[in-house]
Amino acid sequence: MTPERLARIKQTLNSRQPDLSVLTDQVHKPRNLSAIIRSCDAFGLANMHVVWPKEGFRAFRKTAGGSYNWVTTHTHRSMDEAIESLKGQGHKLYAAQLSDRAIDFREADYTVPCTVIMGNEVDGVSADAAAQADEHIVIPMMGMVESLNVSSACAIILSEAQRQRKLAGMFDQRRLADDEYNRLLFRWCQPTVKRYCDDRSLPYPPIDPETGELIDGVGWMQEVRKLRANRRRWDDPGNITPREPQDTAEAAPAKPWEAG
Repeated sequence: MTPERLARIKQTLNSRQPDLSVLTDQVHKPRNLSAIIRSCDAFGLANMHVVWPKEGFRAFRKTAGGSYNWVTTHTHRSMDEAIESLKGQGHKLYAAQLSDRAIDFREADYTVPCTVIMGNEVDGVSADAAAQADEHIVIPMMGMVESLNVSSACAIILSEAQRQRKLAGMFDQRRLADDEYNRLLFRWCQPTVKRYCDDRSLPYPPIDPETGELIDGVGWMQEVRKLRANRRRWDDPGNITPREPQDTAEAAPAKPWEAG
């Protein structure tokens, strides 16, 4: 961890916007999902929400450009579940949806806690999600095509959200809560140790926020080895519940002439 990289990590964390997010409604093309994650990182979002397409959620790492490491992605099984969660956090919902009540995307207020809902490539935002949205927003089109690619549209909307928040001074001071800031600081500074801990369900060891390094890496690893050495293995005889003794007469198979 070089001082320059640590400074870049802290600068990025200090500008993250915890109350601005994107929710994708059944966006099914991995390259579009990855491009949206990349835009979230570029415009300072801390979180992105995804409702699983039928075939499941995954992102193309190449398209995402590594940004999946810097944006926390939350998956939900349904739009109702996602909307309930976000409204419970006080978010206003802006659905990118052409309708009679749609407004120019630049007229929406992105300085309040809010989430932009982006629909899938074929059907757009689902009817139920559109009905639950607080506002419908559109990007004015002046060409022959009727719509933009979903990832391109998302980037344009987030650019406006960033502009408004920058004018409001919302990037001038850290807005992440201390626990989330420290969690992300560890994950970004120590990706290898983070993966090791996540794979083994271990708590993260403390790091020095001034250097980004483990405070006592050797001591921590020794404690981990002791812990793992004392864990019972799945094939440990002590983990096998002894079977109750059976009556041999009942356990013996019936003879053919005794059947029935």
